[in-house]
Amino acid sequence: MLTIGLGAGYWLSGGNSTNAVVSDEKKPLFYRNPMNPSVTSPVPAKDSMGMDYVPVYAEEDTKPAEREILFYRNPMNPSVTSPVPAKDSMGMDYVPVYADDESSEVVGTVKIDPVIVQNIGVRTAKAQQTAISRTIRAVGRVDFDEERMARLHPKIEGWIEDIRVDKTGQNVADDEVLLSIYSPKLVSAQQEYLLALNNLKALEKSPFEEIKQGARDLARNSRERLLLLDVPEHQIRELEQTRKIKKSLHIHSPVAGTVIRIGSRQGQYVTPKTELYMMVDLSQVWVYADVYEYELPWVKIGDEVEMTLASVPGKTFSGSLEYIYPYAESKTRTTKVRLVFDNRELLLRPDMFAEVSIKSDKQNNAVVIPAEAVIRSGGRPQVFVVRAPGKFEPRFVKLGVESSGEVAVLDGISAGEEVVTSAQFLVDSESKLREATAKMMEGLQDSGEGEDDAKNMKGHSGMNHSDETMIEHTPEDAEVHSGHNMGQEMKPSKQGAHEHD
Repeated sequence: MLTIGLGAGYWLSGGNSTNAVVSDEKKPLFYRNPMNPSVTSPVPAKDSMGMDYVPVYAEEDTKPAEREILFYRNPMNPSVTSPVPAKDSMGMDYVPVYADDESSEVVGTVKIDPVIVQNIGVRTAKAQQTAISRTIRAVGRVDFDEERMARLHPKIEGWIEDIRVDKTGQNVADDEVLLSIYSPKLVSAQQEYLLALNNLKALEKSPFEEIKQGARDLARNSRERLLLLDVPEHQIRELEQTRKIKKSLHIHSPVAGTVIRIGSRQGQYVTPKTELYMMVDLSQVWVYADVYEYELPWVKIGDEVEMTLASVPGKTFSGSLEYIYPYAESKTRTTKVRLVFDNRELLLRPDMFAEVSIKSDKQNNAVVIPAEAVIRSGGRPQVFVVRAPGKFEPRFVKLGVESSGEVAVLDGISAGEEVVTSAQFLVDSESKLREATAKMMEGLQDSGEGEDDAKNMKGHSGMNHSDETMIEHTPEDAEVHSGHNMGQEMKPSKQGAHEHD
């Protein structure tokens, strides 16, 4: 049994080695250039850099069907084509153009070698879905909020006894004492109120309800008269408790703000026509800006506004557009708009000049691309979309709002697609050439010249037949490029590259 096992093991190992030798002796179908797979050779060879061609075996050749080559194109000058493999003046191989590539691509699609793409400086950017708005720039002027201004006048005639707020620019709180005034009218009003209170006290226990009600009404009316003359509440309560008449009464501030004008001084005789103080609340300010006529249709109430000032470097104030005036300025031909800004830090001072940016016509979730990516030559704007490395597809787009170097695309581009932002005019010229060639081929096919003539024109697309310029190639030159048609002998016909306009 041991002898039988050793013999079987020897036989099996010998069979495997035999199979290995057989498998090692596989013959390649052909050899392929490692840097340019379209260049092949039936025998081992080296490329211009000294690298060995890669062997291709039968099981590695997984092509479902052989692709039909229409013609060969000069890599540096696409207008020059050849029906057979050829080289240009710099020794570069012509690039094959396949029938399935031409039929499956959008008309005008461009394929450029990645090295050439880098050399001509092609840059790309992705379309993003974000918010965009039209920016209108103007010069603004800070001013007071007219709704927060207050002018204080006395309601009686009298003399200023004591003035407590006597400086412009001074901040005052709400209901703060501003000055004291002596007025005979106020003295008599106090006397009437005291008499009404004494009368009410005397008639409170009267058995007649009409008499008691009349005393109450007299006291209430006397008190209301003091309030109407701006006598403060605390002085009225003090009068009710002490029953003593005050010679001078206080004038309180009706609002909290800053004093910007003082119209009276101590000892001055004042009347209701005299303006005692002018105050304004600066916690909120207005800004007036002038908008030109051609920008006015974009502006609407509620637009967001940003403002910068030279006096506050590095800080941007945010506000809103509150009102558009219904008339234009005759000299500047502009329309004034009113902007509202918060000023709790008191950094915005009236009569300051500022730079205003109105964010009008804001669009949320818009597809935005760089404005430099749009080619505006011709009737419709277009962009080039990157479909694959070195492959660019022209596409017409419908543009929307443009602002700050970006433009919204309403139709034609989806978010995430990559577009060309530089050197697109070089790509565009190549695209126009390809489109013209495709249209010419379609016209020749539709002209009914016969199947053979159409095939002949397909192989010579873009040729200038008026010149009939032909470059002769010997069979030896053509044999170098015969990797795609192995086993087939090339006829020594005078066929070569044709140069076109």
